Amino acid sequence: MSHGLEGYSQARLVDPGEVQDLLCSLLVHTVGPGDATALAAAHRAAGAGDWELVEEIDHRLFASKLNAEMRRASVRSGHQLADLADVVLGSDALDEYQRRVKARATPGCQPVVSALIYSATGVGTGIAVASDLSAFAVSFVGAALRLRLADHRQAQVILHAVGPVIEQVAHDAAERDVHDLGGFAPMADIMSAQHERAEARLFAS
Repeated sequence: MSHGLEGYSQARLVDPGEVQDLLCSLLVHTVGPGDATALAAAHRAAGAGDWELVEEIDHRLFASKLNAEMRRASVRSGHQLADLADVVLGSDALDEYQRRVKARATPGCQPVVSALIYSATGVGTGIAVASDLSAFAVSFVGAALRLRLADHRQAQVILHAVGPVIEQVAHDAAERDVHDLGGFAPMADIMSAQHERAEARLFAS
């Protein structure tokens, strides 16, 4: 996944000097209010054993993703992660969630699956959210490498520079109410919509 970066690249709306700014913008306006907020809320709900709330969060997150490719990417990676965790961890909580996903009672978005895994392994909410945001940043910069929008040195510079942004976004996500879940980034949505119909592409999103 390029997390929308390939769409920006195809439209010639980002150059190597703008990758860091775009990453920060997506963290603040899309990933933080969306995926990170869902992860934090689902982590708390899982810890309390509130499966109805976990399902509600999963559905809210799925509905907040306006483009089909983003919904598919989140659900596909979520299902793959859940299958792997089921083999590696064998948690009762993950078994229950898997049952609900297979019954199609809940979509199975990746941030919600991640929340259950973090909860099952005793990782606190704050660290869980920050870890997932860091993983997003690494994946985004990895896409920039493949799209020749960054080299390996620039990638490390970008990842180091966005640390304080990740810290703030993680804090905000942990404090945000689940009813405020969802970001606002119209240009990112437009780029994703165009990317869905691109004749050639390297990434699923």
